Amino acid sequence: MPAQHPGEGPGRGPVQVAVCGPGECTGRERGHARETGRLLARHGAVVVCGGLGGVMAAAAAGARAAGGVVVGVLPGTDRAAAGTDLTVALPTGLGQARNNVIVNAADAVIVIGGSWGTLSELALAMRRAAVPVVQIGGWRVHDHDGRPAPGIVHAADAAEAVAATGLFGPPPAR
Repeated sequence: MPAQHPGEGPGRGPVQVAVCGPGECTGRERGHARETGRLLARHGAVVVCGGLGGVMAAAAAGARAAGGVVVGVLPGTDRAAAGTDLTVALPTGLGQARNNVIVNAADAVIVIGGSWGTLSELALAMRRAAVPVVQIGGWRVHDHDGRPAPGIVHAADAAEAVAATGLFGPPPAR
């Protein structure tokens, strides 16, 4: 059964978690993303991502392999570049502005790795201030005094990141 967002009753739909990261990533980032997608799917969450390569493709592959639903919010006007593991591909024609759609569609945001686009998603999520924001690796944001920016939860791996969203109990048994 899909997980329901705390505070939202039946009929409001399953939990939606954005998994954000660069289109070109390291093997380690790819592994974290795939496992994050898999764990989210096991919890019944819908994975929302940018729908292209790298971290986005790995999260989609992990979720799909676990029987989950993945929505890709695409920057272009058609589905030609959409990843093969997406359940739903939404062309927006918004370019990088689609990052705002991704973040605002989510009950939590998990950021894996770093790039300029990923940093924009992290910033938009933090400005929203209404959802948990969890980061695995990637760039670190500091305030004007050089201290880590408050509010971002740093996780070592996928399991820790999914748990840090606070949206789920223990994963269901296999």
